[in-house]
Amino acid sequence: MQWLNKIIDEIIARHPQGEIIIESGISPSGSYHMGYLREIITCDAVKLELQRRGHQARHIHFVDDLDGFRKVPAGLPPGYEKYLGKPLCDMPAPDGSGQSYADYALKDFLDSVAKLGIEIDVIRSHERYRAGFFTKAIEKTLQDLPKVRKVLEEVSGRQLEKDWAPIQVNEDGYLKNRRFVSIDVAAKKITYLDPSDAEQVTDYSAGEVKLNWRLDWPSRWWLMGVNVEPFGRDHGTKGGSYDTGAALMKEVFDAPAPLPIPYDFVNRAGDTKKMSASKGNGILMSEVVTVLPPEVARYFILRYPPAKQLFFDPQGGVVRLIDEYAELLAKTEKTKADEQLIELSGHGIQSTVSSVPFSHLVSSYQAALKDPAKTLEIIGRTEERPIEESQKAIIEKQLVFIEQWLQKWAPDEVKFELAKSVEAAGFSETERAYLVRLADEIAAAPNDADGEWFHKTIYDLKDEFGLQPKEIFEPLYRALIGQESGPRAGWFLSILPRDWLVKRLRLEA
Repeated sequence: MQWLNKIIDEIIARHPQGEIIIESGISPSGSYHMGYLREIITCDAVKLELQRRGHQARHIHFVDDLDGFRKVPAGLPPGYEKYLGKPLCDMPAPDGSGQSYADYALKDFLDSVAKLGIEIDVIRSHERYRAGFFTKAIEKTLQDLPKVRKVLEEVSGRQLEKDWAPIQVNEDGYLKNRRFVSIDVAAKKITYLDPSDAEQVTDYSAGEVKLNWRLDWPSRWWLMGVNVEPFGRDHGTKGGSYDTGAALMKEVFDAPAPLPIPYDFVNRAGDTKKMSASKGNGILMSEVVTVLPPEVARYFILRYPPAKQLFFDPQGGVVRLIDEYAELLAKTEKTKADEQLIELSGHGIQSTVSSVPFSHLVSSYQAALKDPAKTLEIIGRTEERPIEESQKAIIEKQLVFIEQWLQKWAPDEVKFELAKSVEAAGFSETERAYLVRLADEIAAAPNDADGEWFHKTIYDLKDEFGLQPKEIFEPLYRALIGQESGPRAGWFLSILPRDWLVKRLRLEA
């Protein structure tokens, strides 16, 4: 956790006294994908570590729901093009619930954050603008517009258009880029030009005027006293929105910019493009917190520095990730970094990751026909019995996530269920003889026979029947689960009810 400690040291050096404000934020323009976990979890880790060191810290989440609807995300009903340009807080939700689109998009996000054990103070853009909170920032920006323009051009390295608009104006319920003419601070009015170049006047203290993105961001920092701001690396490019925002803080607002924490994207494994809610290629946050135990989702983000690009594999990668986290928990000699990572990953969360290997749990759960009580019985008959006895409650919670993984992400080759019946006619004479011989060996097996005993017994019969390795396993899996392959055979047979297994191998059940 050297990366986090370095950030915390710098924050404390900048702000040795008083409350430290960490901000996250996004426009609720569509479903939140898992890439956004990086910002939220990073903010939470910074807050928790500051608090651990005795400092006051708060995580605020700015919901830019006064933002105009810019692109129709995949999956919306036909006809949503008519809302392009309308504030997200003023357009209807697609589910016919009567709530706003912003409320609709925000609900799953807030539910996901709660499941991750993260506490945030939510601030809504439309409420702040319409209550006059941004009035001072609008005045300061527009009264010093020549300096603002100079800063944007010099830092971004590009010339602004002659008719560049620093503001958006609400006209007939839609946000429009309009050329600014003048501001009357006493009356709280601005004059602007409409598309026909006629002068129009509107009240900027009631949310009818919104600063454009490059001005809105530093205005938030200034008004809310933001000290720390994680953001995607696309905002941190040279001359990008963070650089211009930092320069505006210095030259216009006469205040320090927040400490930047740029982070790289989270990509789906094998995909070179970042996840996008509007394009529909993202894994939803709401899905991640349903399938992944919350401490594992946090661990996935926190185990590497923000600058490292992450790749998420919802299939085999989940197996490795959960087992890796379980191994970290089980380490007998943990470093300070290990303990810090465990604390930050599991903060405020009841443990849902046991020491039983994930693949073992998955196979046991399916072999028990997804009955949690029977799953525990099966595990109790294996070498994992001590864990089953000491971590029973944790295993029961973990099975809830395993069920979701099997439904949503698991590859077909790991999914199975015991075949309800078997037909002897589906096997050759040699296969039937081999299965019956195996049944006889198992019927005489010691009660404590483990996976290694079953594995050796299967292989000992290979030469007796002149079968190739593939030929001894295929009929076995067909008889048990109706598939050509399955979980590790020796271990799998060892967890099955002995009487049932013997009858099935004799093709009687």
